[in-house]
Amino acid sequence: MVAAFFFPFVEPRELFRPWKLATLAVGVSLLIYGALEYDISDWDIGISLIMAALTYLTAPAVVRVLLQRQYERWPGAVFWAWFSVDGCYWTYHSIRENLMLRDANAACSLPLYLFMGCVWMYRGSIADLARELRAQISSERIIRS
Repeated sequence: MVAAFFFPFVEPRELFRPWKLATLAVGVSLLIYGALEYDISDWDIGISLIMAALTYLTAPAVVRVLLQRQYERWPGAVFWAWFSVDGCYWTYHSIRENLMLRDANAACSLPLYLFMGCVWMYRGSIADLARELRAQISSERIIRS
């Protein structure tokens, strides 16, 4: 049961894929821009970096566990999704004694968390993905013929 709770996130090779790092950089840039541009009491650079890092580390594994119905790992997946979306947010703002808008944060952050988990879940390079898509399209054309 303990192993199911602390399931491994991603392989080190997957953490350093250029396309994943590039999409992370774009996302972090947008979060920092929003933190600086919008006057929202609970949106700052610190929480943006923390939540982005936790999402990058946990979301692909959480989505994979949920989609593959690895039921023994669901408690850990639910914990890490909650902690990445709300737990770290609550801890950060409690320490800083900031006004929290938890409902609004969760409503925005959970869909983004799951979406990025789907994006980053793919294990491989962009070239691998293109090759697999071409093969799939070719096999579908053969079946329809």
